[in-house]
Amino acid sequence: MLLDIAKATSFFLCIVCLYHAAIHTFFLPGTHWRERLVFALVRLAFAACICLLSGILFLVPARTNPDRDLALSQTPPVRLYLWSLGAIAALFILGWFLSDLAQQSGHFITFRNLQQL
Repeated sequence: MLLDIAKATSFFLCIVCLYHAAIHTFFLPGTHWRERLVFALVRLAFAACICLLSGILFLVPARTNPDRDLALSQTPPVRLYLWSLGAIAALFILGWFLSDLAQQSGHFITFRNLQQL
């Protein structure tokens, strides 16, 4: 009973840490992309610690624990972290690329060119 409550609480804490990392990766106004990268890496490292500890908690042997024979990478918190890490990394790289592309093409897009469209 207590182990199930601890698992649910730790999994919820994983979700909150990953949400916090994702929100602060993309929605920091007035910061450059390199600063965002540093903040994102720090927050994702903290979320990795929380998710790994939660994954270890999911592996605690108990009679009612059907997942005790899984590898650490197969536990739900660690899988959630890995999928979130991939999604955040892909969106971060895409955002950085599109931001640079918009800055480079800004010289070619003028108000006169937009009026001609």
